[in-house]
Amino acid sequence: MTKYLLNFALVLTLSFSAFAQKRIDPTAEDKALATALKEQFEDDNVALISSKDQVTFDFDKREKKVTVMHQVDENMINIDARADIQVYNFYDGESTIEEFEIKYRNDKTANFFLKDEAYKSDDLFHNDTRVKYTGIDFPLKGYRYLTTISKHYKDIKYFTKLYFNGEYPTVKKTIVVEIPYWLDVELKELNFEGYDIVKKVTDSNKGNAKIHTYTLENVPSRFKESNAPGPTYIYPHILILPKTYTKNDETVSIFKETQDLYNWYKSLVNSLENDNTPLKDKVKELTENAKTDEEKIKNIYYWVQDNIRYIAFEDGIAGFKPDEASNVFTKRYGDCKGMANLTKQMLIEAGFDARLTWIGTKRIAYDYSTPNLSIDNHMICTLFKDGKTIFLDGTEKFNAYGEYADRIQGKQVLIEDGDAFILEYVPTSEATFNKEQFEFTLTLNDDTISGAVDKKFNGESRSSLLYYFNSLKNDNKDEFLEYYLNKGNSNIKVSNINTTDLLDRDENIDISYDVTIKNAVSSFDGQVYIDLDFDKELSSHKFDERKTDYIFDSKKDLESTTRLEIPNGYKISHLPENISVSSTNYDMDVNFSKENNIIIYKKRFKIKNAKIETSDFSEWNSFIKQLNALYNEQIILTKE
Repeated sequence: MTKYLLNFALVLTLSFSAFAQKRIDPTAEDKALATALKEQFEDDNVALISSKDQVTFDFDKREKKVTVMHQVDENMINIDARADIQVYNFYDGESTIEEFEIKYRNDKTANFFLKDEAYKSDDLFHNDTRVKYTGIDFPLKGYRYLTTISKHYKDIKYFTKLYFNGEYPTVKKTIVVEIPYWLDVELKELNFEGYDIVKKVTDSNKGNAKIHTYTLENVPSRFKESNAPGPTYIYPHILILPKTYTKNDETVSIFKETQDLYNWYKSLVNSLENDNTPLKDKVKELTENAKTDEEKIKNIYYWVQDNIRYIAFEDGIAGFKPDEASNVFTKRYGDCKGMANLTKQMLIEAGFDARLTWIGTKRIAYDYSTPNLSIDNHMICTLFKDGKTIFLDGTEKFNAYGEYADRIQGKQVLIEDGDAFILEYVPTSEATFNKEQFEFTLTLNDDTISGAVDKKFNGESRSSLLYYFNSLKNDNKDEFLEYYLNKGNSNIKVSNINTTDLLDRDENIDISYDVTIKNAVSSFDGQVYIDLDFDKELSSHKFDERKTDYIFDSKKDLESTTRLEIPNGYKISHLPENISVSSTNYDMDVNFSKENNIIIYKKRFKIKNAKIETSDFSEWNSFIKQLNALYNEQIILTKE
């Protein structure tokens, strides 16, 4: 009897499971939709049939702050044979996750195990960011899940923008923002050009708010490409600009003007307790024997670069508030804000006019005409000296005094000036400032090429090399130089290396050495075949499938000249064809010539604006194809 009951229960359970499975398995319509979406979005394995952002605002009477509720509802479908993904959302001390729910397509709860843990990142030393997430599996093509995530922001300042593009392609994207009449918020529409975004503004049912509804269909997922421009440049999005709120006939500014943003930043700075006592002896040590003011400034600036470890730090209000200079000095580490404050306080101790300065790197498209917390992501120090404005960034470890990393060149800065502020721009430099100049003087000895090499590095090419070199342990530096110069190629032997002082960031780098190259020459029937290019720069920079601009770390200017002496009794029977191309963003030239018994091989690659734009790709790819063909082509000498 017991066995009969067990068997009956098993049959009943299996029957119930099969019935339940039928209610969540893909329908014929979902399977067909998945197939169609895969054809449209072939690089993705999951798509969103719909995604809706719903934003509402409220007022916290106790804290006297405008709050935000942001709810996202998504209808997800698997467009591959199967898929496994994570659904997640980040929050921090200024926000909470109010709802995190995943359902099957039949609206029944899918009981996935939710995890809630501190977010860890190699880029961040300490932060208060947490992430709530779960892994979900799509066992079949056309399988669907419905997700709802609601996030509450305790202060509208921290709710900065809404994007249309996300991790997955979306059939229909909807953004609904309900703005009550007591709140003045500008919805600034950015990068809408070229997108068929439909906007509608209506009154709420209660007549106490305006509802702004945006819809966009067939939205691709975000590009998964390295060296891409920041998302604020390339994706349509809405920047949330809270101006004022009015309660009890009183109007209160939030970020109505740039002055309001500055006032908030300055209130954080004013709350610092900068006791510079621990710094005084070090400042005296760095300046007492200096002969000029510039030497004093350099000594302080370079000491911060060399002795304070840069560690990113995000922790609630500390993500915007600098650490006290004495803390950074004592701990010997800090984020950009703490390092800027230490630089400022040390310079003030030495008698100079130094100010904290807010800036957004080139990854951010905005300037200070749109007051919003997403405008800037970095802090530096500004020095006013003899009518000149000089910017000091302690996080750039080997930038010389008066030099600026490409990531901040041309960017607008917000400089503290008491109750007011100053807007300036970081100067820009031309590609020639970063010049790399290589000279090879070579001879042919049987099947070996040998000779002397001289390489000069300027600007950011110099500071990058110094950074990598000095980040190594002392016992690895000689090995690093040899590896750097022979590109890890065992056929290239480097010897007699001489360098300028690799600790002096004020001087350009000059490296000279002897070189012997094997397997670059072969001989058959009185002919000699020579591969004369050992570096083959830019050979991998062909952008056949790329959808976004390619952004270099800095502007480039490489000038390489190789001179090869032709052995007695030989003449040139073949040299590769010269190639060149020029545009707004680059000048590229490769040239072969002969002077007396010397073959001269010249390359000049100049990337003028640190980027190759998508509009350049056709011409650029054609040149790179020719360049790679040239790299694979050999010089041929024939016996006379």
